[in-house]
Amino acid sequence: MKTKSHVAVFAFISIMISPMHSASAASFGEDVAFLKKHTDVIVLRDEAGTAQVAVAPAWQGRVMTSTAGGESGAGFGWINRELIASGKLQPHINVFGGEDRFWLGPEGGQFSIFFAPGKKFELGDWFTPAALDTMPYPVVSKSSDKATFAAKFALTNYSGTRFDVQVNREVRLMPAASAWEKLGVKPAAGVSVVAYETDNQITNAGDKPWQKETGLLSIWILGMFNPAPATTVVVPIKSGTESDLGVEVTSDYFGSVPPERLVVKDHTVFFSGDGKFRSKIGVNPKRSKGVMGSYDAGNSVLTIVQFTQPEGVTDYVNSQWKLQDHPYAGDVSNSYNDGPPAPGEKPLGPFYELESSSPAAALAPGKSLTHIHRTIHLSGAPAELEPVAKAVLGVSLETIKSALKP
Repeated sequence: MKTKSHVAVFAFISIMISPMHSASAASFGEDVAFLKKHTDVIVLRDEAGTAQVAVAPAWQGRVMTSTAGGESGAGFGWINRELIASGKLQPHINVFGGEDRFWLGPEGGQFSIFFAPGKKFELGDWFTPAALDTMPYPVVSKSSDKATFAAKFALTNYSGTRFDVQVNREVRLMPAASAWEKLGVKPAAGVSVVAYETDNQITNAGDKPWQKETGLLSIWILGMFNPAPATTVVVPIKSGTESDLGVEVTSDYFGSVPPERLVVKDHTVFFSGDGKFRSKIGVNPKRSKGVMGSYDAGNSVLTIVQFTQPEGVTDYVNSQWKLQDHPYAGDVSNSYNDGPPAPGEKPLGPFYELESSSPAAALAPGKSLTHIHRTIHLSGAPAELEPVAKAVLGVSLETIKSALKP
């Protein structure tokens, strides 16, 4: 989970890389053409060419954007055109964008991999490791519907523990039939679908075990999407008392979230994804159901994110920017909504994010941990999207649309 310290971080980054792209979303073909001017791009596509996914090896095999409508269809991923076009790298982080990027946690605390040993938990000492930012992940293999990447690097955490890490990452375009099967819903002929999943594996490539006492890593997948005024993030949660399962949602990362932007009702969290107010929520592993989503009512697009969550595991790394009493009390899923860091300042994007994390990886030498993060975009008439919303998120589209209205 992140803390209020991030307000200063994002304000600083906003200054470094503004002005940001604020025009209406480009088509998928326009996005790919732009990206190809600045980096290599692998485009995965189905036989009809309607479902396509653009992947950038130079940025850790990142899924930059996808579409359910071919080259002329809308691109769902947010892309930072100004930063990419500048060709200039920033010192703290390079916010290239993309709707599925590979990161590792924790970000803060005594086991942080973003702060060097002995440094203060302040903006000036916060740096994204190159292995999660600018380091290319070599292509191992690729085909029309799959691309595989591998990388090896070393990281040292705040406590001085060294991690020799082997990463294997595969991006797979899923057939529409497989996507409907994962959703558990009968296919709707009038709905356009693009679905893909990333299979992310980290291996202890060193000769010493990774132990809780000296710090653990976790896989952290973040997706950045184009916001819209009528976009609402939806997170179903398990019912139960706070004493048994913890808080229903953590929402104080950047201060309080206004009630018109965050509602918890009938075991469901509703959160604005309009890109107009910087805020973030998190769900702990006891509350999480391994799924979240968003609905853009204006464009009739339903996005579902599913991820692996081992039953009964509760150790997730904590990324708070301080020495922590509970370093393994972190979240399994998060959603971030971008917006101005202060009145009159430019936002990072704007964009909104859907994120998931693996458990903390206590690995013996040679052992691995895998985390799968699946993204499914469905575009069609509300009546045809309704069965998906009810079956997967547990609520109707009308409930989603009205949840954040006064």
